[in-house]
Amino acid sequence: MPVPDDSKTPDPRLMAAIVASALFMQNLDSTVVATALPAMARSMGEDPLVMGVAITSYLVALTVFIPLSGWVADRFGAKQVFMTAIATFTLASAFCGLSGGLAELVAARVLQGLGGAMMVPVGRLLLLRRVRKEELLSVTTWLTMPGLLGPLLGPPVGGLLTDLISWRAVFWINVPVGLLGLLLVWRVIPALPASLPPPPDLRGLTLVGLALALLMFAFETLGRGLVPPLLAEAMLGLGLLVSLLAVRHCLRAPHPALDFSLLSIPSFRVPNLAGTVFRIGAGAVPFLVPLALQLGFGASAAQSGMVSFATALGAFAMKPMARFALRAFGFRGVLVWNAVLTALSIAACAAFRPGWPMAAVFAVLLLGGLFRSLHFTTLNTLAYAEVPQEKLSAATSLYSTAQQLPLALGVALASAVLQASVALSGRSAVAMPDFTAGFLTAALLTLLAAPLATGLPRDVGEGIVEGRRR
Repeated sequence: MPVPDDSKTPDPRLMAAIVASALFMQNLDSTVVATALPAMARSMGEDPLVMGVAITSYLVALTVFIPLSGWVADRFGAKQVFMTAIATFTLASAFCGLSGGLAELVAARVLQGLGGAMMVPVGRLLLLRRVRKEELLSVTTWLTMPGLLGPLLGPPVGGLLTDLISWRAVFWINVPVGLLGLLLVWRVIPALPASLPPPPDLRGLTLVGLALALLMFAFETLGRGLVPPLLAEAMLGLGLLVSLLAVRHCLRAPHPALDFSLLSIPSFRVPNLAGTVFRIGAGAVPFLVPLALQLGFGASAAQSGMVSFATALGAFAMKPMARFALRAFGFRGVLVWNAVLTALSIAACAAFRPGWPMAAVFAVLLLGGLFRSLHFTTLNTLAYAEVPQEKLSAATSLYSTAQQLPLALGVALASAVLQASVALSGRSAVAMPDFTAGFLTAALLTLLAAPLATGLPRDVGEGIVEGRRR
């Protein structure tokens, strides 16, 4: 970890809270969109399951452009890039609210993805270069707690805005948040000097971006009747081939688009590999829950939002408890056993039926939010603990890619499972048994993260959490 040498640096917790305004805007956006999907589908005359592309198009664009974020931050200065990214995301949000059809909405979401790709990893880089190892858990907590206000407020606010005004309003609320974030970053956060990094790995960036785009196209279309089956299968095969070429190139290039040599650090490798599997399963849940409540229970968007926000409420409540859990069980213990608990909480969602009291649904989602929050805090704190100063830009690019791609895969996978379940059952519309299949698939993937975390040393993360019992 880097050691800050500027005694005039503002309180890291204050900087973390300000950078978190970007996370707040991004997380608010993702949760309100999921809640508003059925209304957006009715407005545009589209199938609600097809509208999942409004989420995945953003996540794919985000993932495609993230590998370039570290180089851009080094070349033009992290603060300047961060502010430009916030402005781009805010402008794109306004365009989303003005969209007249699905194609326009997807284009605006791609622009949002470009802004988000530079916004979150570069904001994190601004902090990582100014905190000590012993401050890492505290700063990570301050960084993520305001960001969790987004998903905490997103479902109820998204539902109310959709019912009382329009689904378009769920995008326009990003505008004042983005403007406030720009002002605070400009006034409080000191700039990091630009440097002259080696030229960007254009071949690697092209291969990585093409591979991600092909794979996501395939995952979005396989078995869903949107394009001829042969085309979807061809895109999947081509995406896998280009992925192999991209990895092969990055392993050989002197300054690769994604620096896979960082995976030789155990405390960085496991959060990437086990975290990827965990995030695919966890990423499906915010997509499945609002649809299950609205299409399966017959709830309104507002009712769905008020129940769905239990997950974020649980996540917010867990943050103060994360230090206690890590002191008691260590990073390895938390990542192994908490993956099991998270999988069980998602599997419990598979039992949801219209006869359930909403209070019981709320309780299950609240518990799941507690477990997922603890897992994400543990992963994000451990990932950078042993990364050298000179590798931080490359680490933020690789880890941010590993964070975002699984979320897109989770939404695409959940949508594909729902579509396949509907087709196999012979029903004409999605029903609760289809959501059962979706939740069980997500739970299984989350469970697979537990054995992957056993590769960590038992004493990994010592020195990050004070008072850790051996």
